Amino acid sequence: MAQQLHFEKHLLGGSSQSLKLAFIVDPLDHLKAWKDSSVAMMRAAEKHGHEVYAIDAASLGWRKPEAARGGVFGEALHLHLRPDDHDWYRETGREWMPLKAFDAVIMRRDPPFDFEYLTATWLLERAEADGVRVFNRPRALREHSEKLALMEFAEWVPPTQVSRNMPQVQHFIDEQRDVILKPLDGMGGSQIFRVHRNDPNRNVIVETLTHNGARTIMAQRYLPEISAGDKRILLIAGKPVPWCLARIPKAGETRGNLVAGGTGVAQELSARDRQIAEALGPVLYQRGLMLVGLDVIGDHLTEINVTSPTCMVEIRQQSGFDAAGAFITAIEHACGLA
Repeated sequence: MAQQLHFEKHLLGGSSQSLKLAFIVDPLDHLKAWKDSSVAMMRAAEKHGHEVYAIDAASLGWRKPEAARGGVFGEALHLHLRPDDHDWYRETGREWMPLKAFDAVIMRRDPPFDFEYLTATWLLERAEADGVRVFNRPRALREHSEKLALMEFAEWVPPTQVSRNMPQVQHFIDEQRDVILKPLDGMGGSQIFRVHRNDPNRNVIVETLTHNGARTIMAQRYLPEISAGDKRILLIAGKPVPWCLARIPKAGETRGNLVAGGTGVAQELSARDRQIAEALGPVLYQRGLMLVGLDVIGDHLTEINVTSPTCMVEIRQQSGFDAAGAFITAIEHACGLA
């Protein structure tokens, strides 16, 4: 495909050398192979001729480096990937291994970004200090809250307020008339409310989401363009994938998230999509964010996803563009294979 070749040419990728790659993931039986981008990446890595290992994030640890096995380690499962989505891998070996045994480590544990996630980033940053290549970089994961990172790029953002002060949130609702309220640590559309100025439940919604003023939330003006989809735009090594996935809400719903019943439709990037992506991509990549998922509704940026961006499978099924393969090509380039 011309778009694929053009994209990978920009990444300067493509190599016959083999890498040993470790994917930090949730338990394998939690992954849904028919739609999971992490599984797509593992399959792409094996297709490129690399060795694939999976490490449950819960097994990460550190030991004083008095011997070869010291430093950050984890229980690594050596995998052979299969095309059957219901029986998608074979475990061909299992061993506790130091992360420095791998050519690259790909952090793909799902949110929530709780204390255990934070601990994993500290451990991975220690591994980085020992020379391990980690993508996305642990410090960048910590410093880019998926909801709050957009504050840096305010010119692309709809009217937005971040606060736990209930009168301030209420004033924003009065001012904007129709808003979306959401917690800062949610995912998959959880706890997202659309609130009209005259909504009889607005007080209890604000009280509930802010925990009566104890929890900071985000309020954004409601964007009617959501009816055409909440677009997920993938950035790989700072460059936008030419296709996005517009997640279109089901009837009677304001959330486009696929887990909330939305329908994913692959679309080529609009001029505005590309403008946003090209403005943010190089900045985020320079900070160590190899893979980013931008959420765009209409002409506005609404979130910056850095923990485990998805939608690769749907984009390939509908457009033919192999974003997972392009990501592995970027990893190859980062590891010095060109």
